[in-house]
Amino acid sequence: MSHSRRDIESMAEYLRSYERVVEVGIGRRTDLAAELAESGVDVTATDVYDRAVPDGVDFVTDDVVDPDLAVYAAAEAVYARNLPPELHRPALEVAREADAALLFTTLGGDQPVVPVERLTVETGTVYVARERV
Repeated sequence: MSHSRRDIESMAEYLRSYERVVEVGIGRRTDLAAELAESGVDVTATDVYDRAVPDGVDFVTDDVVDPDLAVYAAAEAVYARNLPPELHRPALEVAREADAALLFTTLGGDQPVVPVERLTVETGTVYVARERV
């Protein structure tokens, strides 16, 4: 099992408990969204650029800095991988508006710029900035 595959399994473990999730900034890393969709989770992926996504994953062009809140309205959780610090606050605002949890990972040594609970997983840390109430 590759390092990145273990990473995906770790974050997926937390996200599988939700029925509807939105991934912010999917980019070209579609494996986590695919894994969740295969597990029966309703997944919508967003990015500022048009992206190809796996079967079972809906895609919407959206910018979390200037979001279409309707994209996130039904989500129970919003998540992102390698979320840059300048997007932590906008992602948290979107999650609050949707009354959704927010989970994310950062790249390298980036630290969260919003209050978080740290969940240590086999390959690093998943940050939970907001639990669903």
